[in-house]
Amino acid sequence: MPHPYKHIFFDLDHTLWDFEQSAAQTFALLFEKHQLNSRGIPSLADFLKEYTIHNTKLWESYRNGELKKEILRSLRFENTLKEFGINDPALAESIGDDYVYHAPRTVFLMPGTMEVLQYLHIKYSLHLITNGFEEVQHIKIREADIGKYFKTITTSEEAGVKKPDKQIFEYALEKAQAKISESLMIGDTLEVDIQGARNVGMDQVYYNPLKMDHTQAVSYEIGHLIELMEIL
Repeated sequence: MPHPYKHIFFDLDHTLWDFEQSAAQTFALLFEKHQLNSRGIPSLADFLKEYTIHNTKLWESYRNGELKKEILRSLRFENTLKEFGINDPALAESIGDDYVYHAPRTVFLMPGTMEVLQYLHIKYSLHLITNGFEEVQHIKIREADIGKYFKTITTSEEAGVKKPDKQIFEYALEKAQAKISESLMIGDTLEVDIQGARNVGMDQVYYNPLKMDHTQAVSYEIGHLIELMEIL
């Protein structure tokens, strides 16, 4: 029985954009530029470990509407530096500014991204729904040269709400002039992308390249983006 899909919605970070590789290269640049080793931080790995802990906590607060993005951008580095006994808000802000500039221009895509987009955009209307910052996400899309594949791009800043809130999906569907029954959401996060799509009644593809165990019911599950060509 043929599937009903006409509109395919993608998440961006960790689904199409290889956030980990991009961030790793960006942090290597920042660690060297700001001479963090000479300031008492033993290694890039140590810095990244502490940053990841603080960034994850702050992003959760941001998603919950408890934190403004401007605060998140500097506080994640300020808190990380304090773990190494460095109390320097000006340095934290400078690192934060450099990160926001370089990270979206350090292009790494998940394996299979270009092949899948080239294949799908001929057959379907493709769209993006992302919780990332408006200006940063548009730079990524431009630098990676993938904007040409998407009919619409919806950011949480534009919509005024973040995934998994059903309102961002309703906003994106209306922008795309798409019916829920004809739409499919593809994302890497069960709590944000998959649950969000489920909240609005949309079918979902859970992109799970690390084969993480879970108990949630999903419409489809893939470990590599190329598998979308078998589903669609």
